[in-house]
Amino acid sequence: MIDLHTHTTASDGTYSPGELVDAAAAIGLEALSITDHDTFDGFDEAAPLAAERGLRLLCGIEVSTRLPRPGGGRARSVHLLGYFPAGPGDSFRAWIRVQQQIRYERNLALVDRLQELGIDIQYGEVRAIGRNMVARPHFARVMVRKGYVKDLQSAFDEYLDESAIAYVEKHDPGLEEAITEIRRGGGIPSVAHAVRIGLSDAAEVELLQRLIPAGLLAIETWHSDHSVERRRKYQDLAVSLGLLETGGSDFHGANKGDVELGTGRAGNCRAPVEILEPLLSALGV
Repeated sequence: MIDLHTHTTASDGTYSPGELVDAAAAIGLEALSITDHDTFDGFDEAAPLAAERGLRLLCGIEVSTRLPRPGGGRARSVHLLGYFPAGPGDSFRAWIRVQQQIRYERNLALVDRLQELGIDIQYGEVRAIGRNMVARPHFARVMVRKGYVKDLQSAFDEYLDESAIAYVEKHDPGLEEAITEIRRGGGIPSVAHAVRIGLSDAAEVELLQRLIPAGLLAIETWHSDHSVERRRKYQDLAVSLGLLETGGSDFHGANKGDVELGTGRAGNCRAPVEILEPLLSALGV
């Protein structure tokens, strides 16, 4: 069993990199990838710790991208995973620093929007939780602590989700741009949790077919949000389109309390080690 989609305190998880490595070793994972949002800090900290524990750690990242809608309006959000053999090149790290600045500017705008709605929140207190990579779950935790909402889910439902009143759009890179940058940095780009994109079956196929010439190499088939039927559908698509499979729980610790490391939601996401070797081969490992 492997887990190639996890988050640490370097982005929006609640386990430190060391705690995540210890937890992965404790449950006998054969491989782990830390895929924090827009940062490699968690991986960089975890790499020597994983080596000490004899745990195979694959360098990863999760990047938010935008997919314009044909008829206009707000672009769809598409998350893209990137996997690298021994860490990305300098050019990709430089590109990621640009995305970090974009995230910072969105977070300042989100503070302003929440204050307009009567939520007494300061960027400093959110950063005290999120440290160098502040994300919406950190805002949610401050709002729960101050009594504005009853729990994290309510914070998203009422204020922070894409359809909620305080949502501030982040000016993410285009999907094809992010694919190009991951490939240029020596990585494998994989569409994450495709079910969240919200496309019809035919539109999903059309999108994947369009992205392959742009450099897409994989699709996440195993994920905590995927039903058995959905997983099998993505596995069939991977075979028919010649894509590699990736898979993981999308573990965030307490920020997604119903998702367990390595097994997902109620045991629905046990990614097999068999999908790892084709990835490592493609990475030249």
